[in-house]
Amino acid sequence: MDYGEDHTRNIAIDLNYERHRYVYRSVKRIFDFVASFFGLVLLLPVFLIVAIAIKLEEPKGPVFYSQIRLGRQQRPFKMYKFRSMVVNADSLKKYLIDKNEVDGAIFKIRMDPRVTKVGRFIRKHSIDELPQLLNVLLGQMSLVGPRPPLPGEVVNYTDYDKQRLFVKPGCTGLWQVTVRNEVGFDEMVGLDLKYILHRSVLFDLGVLIKTISVFFRPNGAY
Repeated sequence: MDYGEDHTRNIAIDLNYERHRYVYRSVKRIFDFVASFFGLVLLLPVFLIVAIAIKLEEPKGPVFYSQIRLGRQQRPFKMYKFRSMVVNADSLKKYLIDKNEVDGAIFKIRMDPRVTKVGRFIRKHSIDELPQLLNVLLGQMSLVGPRPPLPGEVVNYTDYDKQRLFVKPGCTGLWQVTVRNEVGFDEMVGLDLKYILHRSVLFDLGVLIKTISVFFRPNGAY
């Protein structure tokens, strides 16, 4: 099935069914906990190398960046990433709003001037997302699921768009391993909802395998 095409706004998620998928959610949580724990341990050398690179480029800035995002049922939590932008990036965003290249309730610029040199590399290979393994370990996120939005983005969501918040957000998902930033907000929502409709343990494993390949063969991240 080609999940990169036919993005329509006619998908309805059965919330009652999702609430009663106890076995799937239990297996998913156990896998998330074990995989994120060992992932954090095994990736410690990578964390150290990235941290040194970030500090060498901007010694006074922090290595990690945290931001409030909304998870399942719009519950707020603090999401962690490697810092890939200049320290005052958030305050500079208001000057760049008119340069947004993505339609809908999301902000993306291909050549964002706030991104550092190290940041551009770790974003391209999705390395900046690795600290979110801590969010997975804490149960705030899953390895696979829709990306968690900013509160300011959800303000502009329609009821249809809010369906993507029926499930726990993920570090990676169908959108990230297919078309990524090559499509607009509506298409991203469509892919998220298709993921929710088709998700299973095997489906999640398939997305994770594709995610690993994205580290070595980037597919439009910026």
